[in-house]
Amino acid sequence: MEVPLGEERIPVALPDCEVTVPEPAGGEAVDVRQAARRAVADPHGPGLAERVAPDDDVAIVVTDVTRATPDDILLDVLLSELSAAGIDREQVTVVLGLGLHRPMTPDEIRAALGEHADLAVNHDPDATVPVGSVEGCQIDLFEPVAAADTVLSTGMVEPHQYAGFSGGAKTVVIGAGGESQIRYSHGPEMLAREGVRLGRIEDNPFRAFVDAAGDLSGLDFCLNVTHGPAGVMGASAGDPRAVVADLAGTAREALSVEVADGYDAVVAGVGAPKDANLYQTTRAATYVVLGAHNPLREGGRVVIPARLPEGAGEGTGEQRFYKWLSTAESARALYEEMREGYEPGAQRAFVVARALLDHDLWVTHSQHPEIVEDCLMHAAPTLEEAVEPGSDVLVVPDALNTLLV
Repeated sequence: MEVPLGEERIPVALPDCEVTVPEPAGGEAVDVRQAARRAVADPHGPGLAERVAPDDDVAIVVTDVTRATPDDILLDVLLSELSAAGIDREQVTVVLGLGLHRPMTPDEIRAALGEHADLAVNHDPDATVPVGSVEGCQIDLFEPVAAADTVLSTGMVEPHQYAGFSGGAKTVVIGAGGESQIRYSHGPEMLAREGVRLGRIEDNPFRAFVDAAGDLSGLDFCLNVTHGPAGVMGASAGDPRAVVADLAGTAREALSVEVADGYDAVVAGVGAPKDANLYQTTRAATYVVLGAHNPLREGGRVVIPARLPEGAGEGTGEQRFYKWLSTAESARALYEEMREGYEPGAQRAFVVARALLDHDLWVTHSQHPEIVEDCLMHAAPTLEEAVEPGSDVLVVPDALNTLLV
């Protein structure tokens, strides 16, 4: 068997261990362009041409480098539809939805957006304006989005620790939003609410907040995809809530797999682009430990092969994550301190601390083992050195796109 490491795959050789590999159904890959065109032609709610006027200024918020969304193709489809509705290319601004992640480089923008790279601007969380409030929280938006007559978005509907599944309004509200709603939605009070968990969108307070904030943002139409081991499995367009529900159903059917309890270790694959930094890589551990079903025994460990070329991560959120973890005396002390509050972006340190209360986290093959060790985790050169001989091991090759139930 193999697990991803960056853009490559490496073998898992644990001859002294009992190894189980869960196999979700996986779904079937679709042609992205054809699926996107069909979705836009048959959307949830009115078609895009009915939602725009020829003199509208249009903002399209797309995902950033941390998500493997085929934004170049999705933009092609949306721009073609806008052109047919009388919108010139010069009326469109493409906003890279960074949230508190680092700005994308020109090379990354060209790789992500192809011929549409010239339309793109990086989101700036310091250049936002208020557009209203939800649950007493001020909702701020990046100025080019707030000023647009029509707001569109792309997105990847994939399992998400808090929103249940990402995509929909989240691309705009978090990706092109200010610290206010990120602080509120990712704070300890919200994350402790019943229903805020991986794989759940129904009766999920986080998802409900994001959707309501999406209404305030003026998000008119989204084009999202979902993916699994085989590739992109489907596309959906139109009203954001319906799009997320549609694709989450596809993803659940393809990605859910029943697993037993009591494993000594889970080897959790991540791969590019998520294993670029420790902030994103730790999603694999929290998805395993804090998901619908934790398969580990008490004291079991999660082992993740990850390159980490960016170390802890270079964005504001990533640096806040690193500061909290690297200065903590213990997972317990960190968890208790962070329950009192923290800055936006630091929420990943909070959920990692929660996972570390019961389980060790090992990162192997890293370019920055010292950063891993600084953050209350363990580093090892190879998988074999991170898994104790004789262990009962669950290997999840695509941990971010597998729902353990």
